[in-house]
Parts: sequence; structure tokens; C-alpha cells
Amino acid sequence: MLSVPTLWIVFVVNFLALGLVWTHVMRSYPTLVAARYWAAAAFTAAFFAGVSMLRGHVDSMLPLLFGGGGLIFAICLCTMGIRRFYERPVSWQTTFITVGSSIVGLAFFLYVREDMPMRIFIYSTAQAVPIGMTLKLVLSRKDGRINSGAQLAGIVGALIICVSVIRSVCAFLGIGGGVSYVNFNSLQASLLIALVFLSMTWNFGFLLMAIDRLRNEVVDLALVDDLTGVANRRQLLGRLEEACAMSQRSGEPFALLVIDLDGFKEINDTHGHAAGDACLRHFTLMAQMQLRPGDLLARTGGDEFCILLPATALRDAAVIAERVLDACREDAAGCVGADVPIAASIGLAQWTQAIGVCSERLLAVADQALYAAKNQGKNRYAACESAPSIAPGFPAEQAILHQKT
Repeated sequence: MLSVPTLWIVFVVNFLALGLVWTHVMRSYPTLVAARYWAAAAFTAAFFAGVSMLRGHVDSMLPLLFGGGGLIFAICLCTMGIRRFYERPVSWQTTFITVGSSIVGLAFFLYVREDMPMRIFIYSTAQAVPIGMTLKLVLSRKDGRINSGAQLAGIVGALIICVSVIRSVCAFLGIGGGVSYVNFNSLQASLLIALVFLSMTWNFGFLLMAIDRLRNEVVDLALVDDLTGVANRRQLLGRLEEACAMSQRSGEPFALLVIDLDGFKEINDTHGHAAGDACLRHFTLMAQMQLRPGDLLARTGGDEFCILLPATALRDAAVIAERVLDACREDAAGCVGADVPIAASIGLAQWTQAIGVCSERLLAVADQALYAAKNQGKNRYAACESAPSIAPGFPAEQAILHQKT
């Protein structure tokens, strides 16, 4: 027979350690709201496990009653953390109803009608139901993949439910012998130890979920321009290589727009770099409003932008370019006082079989068209579709098909 106080000591030590870990995570990554719930759950579990230990020192069942209710509350906090991790709303009302009704049920079968198996059933059910309601979330795919930590948490959560069911069934059937306040039979003690182990593993799943989320955020930061919030050059080149490889297999063309803001150096020199940054952000917003779902706008450096247009022929790309230019012109026409007008030159290129998987060649084509647009007076677009040699000295005028002011 295993001593119940020994089990409570194991609970307290483990949950205190988890609480310290989650407190560090919470302080280090304040945007991870779920960590607050998981830290609170760990400390709550440790505290109420300690309250339950008072049963051996006072002549009252209240420590067991409130200790059990507190541990149920801790489980609810864990599941609320899962919901916040997936940006789902949480309901404190549901949590308080769950905990309150559980305490009432435990009190009834403690003071009104002494029934240990029913108390085990109520306690196990109150913990298993909130966990079960989160299984669909943690085992669902996001962006076509399953978070490995979430998968672990889902599997362990299902195991916790199974052990809780087994514990209740064994208590009702009397399997393993009787259960007292001071000592559990070996089967019930083993099941409780399993629950302690699983609860720890469940929290490790949460930690892996958080690590995966934070790693993805770092990856996103590496692929996003910090000034404008659009894709950066690294992301563009990766997407461009993918598009070239896909078109090489399917033969379906796509288009690329290379954009340079006209007179941007003068804006910085005259109005300051803060005004230049504001212009870049403003142009980004104007350009994004002209794009379709699936189009990619990227800032490739300084005042240079690119727009990747999947499954788009040169003629349709020219329509997008004209819309971007028209938006700039309309905005410039409405400038008054200290407002800074924005103008742009755009070079267009379409993927062809001659370009193949060499994305640098497509960029070179679009660059040559951009140079032509600049040479013809700026604030216009030019388009070409032949694949030039990447060697220096390529005459741009040989590739230009048409221009439009």
C-alpha cells in the first residue's frame, strides 16, 4: 500500500517545478498568452495538493474537498491555456460551473452519503471532460501540418482520460481492494502515479508547442521586411525559385514586376529618412490594395519592390502594373502642403521555357524592362519577355516589347 501523503508530496514538487519553468517562459515571451494559464495551472495544482496534505494534520475532510476542487480548477486552467494557444476564446463561467458542481458532488458523497467510488468518479470526470474537449484542437492540422508538441499533448491527454476511466471503473468494481483516506490499494496507487507522470508529460507537450510556435515566429521574422511588414528578398527568392520549378513542370507562365520608387533619394535628402520610411510604408499599402489573393509583394531593398504574380500572363501583369501606377498618381494628385507624392517605375517580365528554373534570368529580364521605363522618363512601366544573357552589357532595348506611361 502506498502512502497518500507521499503521493501528494510528489504532486507538489512536480507542479512547483513546472510552475517555475512556465514562469520563466511567461516572462521571456510575454506575447505567449497561453504560458500565463499554464503557469497559473502548475502553481494552483501545487498549492491545492499541499492543501490536501493537511488532511493528515487536521480532523476535517475540508482539505480533501477543497484540494480536489483546486486540482480540477488547475486542469481547467491547462485546457484554457490550450484554447488561448490556438487563439480561441475561453469561458471563466464554464470553468467555475465545472469546479463548483464538482465540489458540490464531492461534498455530497463525503458528508451526506459516504461513497468513495463516487468521489473518484466525480473527480476523474471533472478532469477528463475538459481535456477531452481540447483533443480536437491539439490534434488538428494547421497550415497542412500537425504541431509535434500538440500531437504529444493530444496523445497524453487521451491517455489521461483512459487512466481516469480505468480508475473509476476499478473503484466501482472494487478491483485491487479498498481505498482509504490514508492508504490506497496498489492498483489505485499505480494509477495515480501514472496520472502524475502523464500530467508532467502533458505539460512537456505544451512546452514543445510553445517552442514550435516561437521557432515559427523566428522563421517568419527572417522572411518579413521589418519596416513594411511585407515579404523580404529572402522570401521572394525562395518563392521565385519554387514558381520557376513549378512552371518548368507544368508549362504555365507567371509574371514578375520589379518596382523602383522615382526620386526616393531626393525624398530622403529633402524631408529626412523618417519621411522616406513613411513613404515606403504608404506605397506598400497602396500596392497591396491593387493585388489579388495569392500575389506576393516583397521589399527587396531600399526603395525597390517586387511583385510575384502566379499563373499570370504578361498582358494581365500589365493591368496590375497600371493599377499600381494609377494608385500612386491619384494619391500624388491629392497631396497638399507637406505631403510627399510618390511615383514609381515598373519593369514587367513573364516566365518562359527559355528561362527554365533559373530565377536570376527572370529577375534580369524584369530589371532590363525597369531600366527601359526609367530611361523613358519614369512614372511608367515597360515589359519584356525574352530571356537575356546575364552577362554584362546586354542591350535592354532589344528585349522591350512595349512601354506605357
